[in-house]
Amino acid sequence: MALFSQYTLCHLACAGLVWALSAQPALAQNSTASLAYWTDVVRTKTFDESQGVYDNMMNVRRWILMRSGHCTERNRHVIFDMRGNVLTYLDDADNALQTQLNINQSRQALVQQGSALAWVEGNSQTVGYPFAISCHQPHVDLPRAIARYLGEAPEGRLSGNWNGIKVGTPQKPMSIHEVLQTVYKKRVQQKRITLPASLLPDLTGMLIIESGGVREAKSKANARGILQLPPSALKDCSVPINKQLHSIAQVDCALWLLERNHCMLQPVFAATFYHLPEDKQEQLYRLLLLQAYHGGPGRVKSLLLDTELNAPATYFAANHQNFSAGDIAFGKMFHNLGRNRLGFASLYYTADIRIAQQLLQSKNSASLFPG
Repeated sequence: MALFSQYTLCHLACAGLVWALSAQPALAQNSTASLAYWTDVVRTKTFDESQGVYDNMMNVRRWILMRSGHCTERNRHVIFDMRGNVLTYLDDADNALQTQLNINQSRQALVQQGSALAWVEGNSQTVGYPFAISCHQPHVDLPRAIARYLGEAPEGRLSGNWNGIKVGTPQKPMSIHEVLQTVYKKRVQQKRITLPASLLPDLTGMLIIESGGVREAKSKANARGILQLPPSALKDCSVPINKQLHSIAQVDCALWLLERNHCMLQPVFAATFYHLPEDKQEQLYRLLLLQAYHGGPGRVKSLLLDTELNAPATYFAANHQNFSAGDIAFGKMFHNLGRNRLGFASLYYTADIRIAQQLLQSKNSASLFPG
């Protein structure tokens, strides 16, 4: 499940698209030599380096999705540090190899100028530091995707039946947004799900980001349909092979997956973050559920329970007043990058969903989910 261009680890590594934060002890202030691995940077920074990273990351991802800021030109890379502070940008060369060489030269120059404490050489197989992200994200068209979601584009309106749920008619089809609300209300009435309505806005972001509202979308990883669900997830939802692209079935399956993740994570989350202010708890929990939807609930659960991985979460819980909900959500994963197959994809996915939600809200003066 991923953005149109797919959030795969291979793509991230090859493009140099990586973000990292910290673990103790602190990196020596006078370190200017090239380090061997990007994880050396991650492991030598303190948990407090997470402060502000959520807003910084949102800023960079917004540039990319909206082709703004330093990403008004698509053939460009933005270079940033552990907190997501943008250090510089550079235009791409005529070929990937020369672009990579230029990025490495820029990394070294940033250290020599005192803008970065250390640098790691990157190549087509290895991530470098400071981190570089390409402004070029093919197939991203948020305005068009939102138009489909709201039914303003003809291909975004549908009708049909699925497992006891009737949606629209051929003469009066529904928007994807109306389908989501219809399926949710039906399953709640049937007591099949207990998912709070406050979590529905996150599913709107998924519907916009996953496929751009394109029913026939299919990824290289074989995820398919309007919500880019893999065959294994569709099988878990008892969706027949000949119905895997059925938009109503996809929405129904996504709600079931969110319900499953909610039931698995809520007790664990409450045990760690029960003392946070209510609004902050809700914000943090929603971000964790998005990460779980993308990367799997087991992986997010391990960041709260595993004795090797939960040190960041424990620290953030004890010092939550120093961090935003977003900083906590991203920081607990950043500090564990490179461990237990933990990657970067769900972080970018989460940010992109938030950006899609904000753009959708700015387009509609009234809330799509009143109450």
